[in-house]
Amino acid sequence: MFESLQERLGSILNGLTGRGALSEADVSAALREVRRALLEADVALEVVRSFTDKVREKAVGAAVLKSIKPGQMVVKIVHDELVGMLGAEGVAIDLNAPAPVVIMMVGLQGSGKTTTSAKIAKRLTERQNKKVLMASLDTRRPAAQEQLRQLGEQVKVATLPIVEGQTPVDIARRAVQAAKLGGHDVVILDTAGRTHIDEPLMVEMADIKKVSSPHEILLVADSLTGQDAVNLAKSFDERVGITGLVLTRMDGDGRGGAALSMRAVTGKPIKLIGTGEKMDGLEEFHPKRIADRILGMGDIISLVEKAAENIDAEQAAAMAKKMQSGKFDLNDLAGQLQQMSKMGGMGGIMGMMPGMGKMKDQMAAAGLDDKMFGRQLAIISSMTKAERANPDILKHSRKKRIAAGSGTDAAEINKLLKMHRGMADMMKAMGGKGKGGGLMRGMMGGLAQKMGLGGMMPGGMGGPGGMMGGGMPDLSRMDPKQLEALQKQAQAAGLGGMKGLPGGLPGGGGLPGLPGGMKLPDLPGSGGGLPMLGKNAPGKKK
Repeated sequence: MFESLQERLGSILNGLTGRGALSEADVSAALREVRRALLEADVALEVVRSFTDKVREKAVGAAVLKSIKPGQMVVKIVHDELVGMLGAEGVAIDLNAPAPVVIMMVGLQGSGKTTTSAKIAKRLTERQNKKVLMASLDTRRPAAQEQLRQLGEQVKVATLPIVEGQTPVDIARRAVQAAKLGGHDVVILDTAGRTHIDEPLMVEMADIKKVSSPHEILLVADSLTGQDAVNLAKSFDERVGITGLVLTRMDGDGRGGAALSMRAVTGKPIKLIGTGEKMDGLEEFHPKRIADRILGMGDIISLVEKAAENIDAEQAAAMAKKMQSGKFDLNDLAGQLQQMSKMGGMGGIMGMMPGMGKMKDQMAAAGLDDKMFGRQLAIISSMTKAERANPDILKHSRKKRIAAGSGTDAAEINKLLKMHRGMADMMKAMGGKGKGGGLMRGMMGGLAQKMGLGGMMPGGMGGPGGMMGGGMPDLSRMDPKQLEALQKQAQAAGLGGMKGLPGGLPGGGGLPGLPGGMKLPDLPGSGGGLPMLGKNAPGKKK
């Protein structure tokens, strides 16, 4: 969603951080570019004007221009103002009311109200153990009520039985009554939409509000509609009174202006964002994390949360034990590829890692994408149990059979086997005392500890265990001298490519001190979690 804005702001602010001293003219020139970038991203003019004025006021102060790292101070100010624009703190759905709590979903047709209703119901049921009832009030769109009923079956949430000929107001009244009798905690009312805002729609919404007394009125808006979404929010708020916003299609390639404008223009918090068509594609909106992503600082906390949700702790412990013995077969590789896919694939993971967002294009050019991992999983699935456990038995005739079964060719199979050999060698180095063993043990701790998977690795591995058997070094606690030492150690162990490890942005991101320009060793093997595809994989025979 924010990729183009991230690139523009990244290049503008990198120009500032590279300088030893800043003048007022430098700051003004940079802010002109920031203003242009925000306007191109479809952020509302009044919001852009307010944002740049606040940044200028703080950034031309004597404390900044005379500070040790004025460029980084300006980046911090831009970051803090972005957080302020998006809303200082994330606001969750408020269920603090007598049961049944009524949540009314409003918005235009096609914005994703029905799907979002089911996603919220699933989230409340699974995460907060609430008993939820969903009711479709959309009597105009063909099969809208049937769609919600089927989604209810999919997410295992009760839906109000459909009665032909009832008006939306009657359905709302019946839904609240049924929830009281059924002992439900929450009622979600999925109202009808129109292709545009009109008087009959607003009258209908007001009547539904009157009979159901909703505690939350959530406006569902398509984030790809830009400024129209802001105008929509204003209109609904004036006529019905909304309590929060849900932005859908945040995984799309829109410019992101709506998300940046809505909080500032309406004063209403963005509570949730839709990140995909699947029923679990819904996230809480955290302003600070979004600001971190826009400024290329990554989003380690969200990555950790995603990992905690998707990684099976027992499976990870078994994998760690196996890795310590130096064993790593193709079944293990398939398991790691599947874990990556669950966490959003290569692109999703890289986008959340500090300084890694810029590498997406390089990776795409090198053919390192989720489709490649899909092909690799197809190759592994086409092997026999014996071949997966012992890839050395694969001869040319067997490779031909596997290629035919997976729709690939021998070259791709050889690439996969080469990658597996590199990873297996790395596991041996981590398990034993071979070359690079100390470095690898040192690299295990940081991210895993933040994920709450500490202590899973058996003794002798140098501290707490790692996500998918690996992880990033805990760079947040290192000073520039330690980072430099790590870089030298990495080069000595044959892990070239860890170039450019600057000290990071003080107070700017989720983890101060995380390197801005860090490159993964030979794309993309920074730890056990990502496959070692590099020429310099440790232990590889020359």
